[in-house]
Amino acid sequence: MTRSPPKAAASPRNATPTLTRASRRSPGSLTQVAGIEVGHFTDPRRPTGCTVIVARGGAVGGVDVRGAAPGTRETDLLQPGNLVEQVHAIVLAGGSAWGLDAAGGAMRWLEEQRIGFDVGVGIVPIVPAAVLFDLAVGDARIRPDAEAGYRACAAASHKRPAEGNVGAGAGAAVGKLFGLHRAMKGGLGTASVTLAGVTVGALIACNALGDVINPDTGRVIAGARTANGRALLDSRRAILRGEPLKPLLAGTNTTIGVIATDAVISKTQAQKLAQLAHDGLARSINPVHTMFDGDTLFALGTGQSGKTLGMMVLGTMAAEATARAVVRAVQAARGISIGALSLPAAAELAARQPRTPGQPS
Repeated sequence: MTRSPPKAAASPRNATPTLTRASRRSPGSLTQVAGIEVGHFTDPRRPTGCTVIVARGGAVGGVDVRGAAPGTRETDLLQPGNLVEQVHAIVLAGGSAWGLDAAGGAMRWLEEQRIGFDVGVGIVPIVPAAVLFDLAVGDARIRPDAEAGYRACAAASHKRPAEGNVGAGAGAAVGKLFGLHRAMKGGLGTASVTLAGVTVGALIACNALGDVINPDTGRVIAGARTANGRALLDSRRAILRGEPLKPLLAGTNTTIGVIATDAVISKTQAQKLAQLAHDGLARSINPVHTMFDGDTLFALGTGQSGKTLGMMVLGTMAAEATARAVVRAVQAARGISIGALSLPAAAELAARQPRTPGQPS
């Protein structure tokens, strides 16, 4: 298990917490957040799967949907004005709308563990979910189901989650504006930031229509490729110079994820944290929140640190962790070839490019 970053000491001159050196060096993970477990199920028959984020003790939940083509379940109950205060798991899945079946399996596992909302006559686990479209990669008849959700829950632990071609990111691809044949492999990534004894983590399944950007350098690191497939195109610049786009089908993309913190937050603040985390998507994906993406972020607050840093700091941490997790998703991915479709990974394409001395990645 990855060690938790050391806590930052507050400066005597300024009470605002500062990022520890360990936090800068290590990407961290969502499971650095106390009270959060993560489990994956990856279908060996084709690249698809689901990822379950479990909060055994319950967590205050929020959500923010920015993409115009979402596939979701039980997001209405997370609105601040609605009754339910806590959720017990979040499911992220491939398989488009079919993948929402995985949440049923997660509910069954949680019920068996006596984790859920006691309604007097039984236990009802609260399990919101979101899906991404990966049906064009491999056999579309194979998609996550209730058994997949159950097995992901059974695999959940506090260990650092696997990244790349796993769980909800198994069949993900990025950079599809000029056709899937010029896209690259997406995936699943995680990161966290710790300040003054409070951690905010993110886990992102990146299946974006747009390119993935390194927010520290502004360079495209994965996305649409040139016509010969040997180099990155830079979709933003290509659009602005008038290159024609391929016809697009709504909902065939989508970046989904979970942001969690051990800070004490309210349901209203959880919703705001989900909103602020989308800033991290905007820094690391371009274009993002399109009519053809269903970009959805959930936020969870376990409160187990017993502390809060205020929404200004927590929101900044959430956006930072989200952006880092997106980058991790494509950095950890591995290229795949299925029939005539080939989706190289960022690391593989970068290895083919001539490197200028001193050039940032």
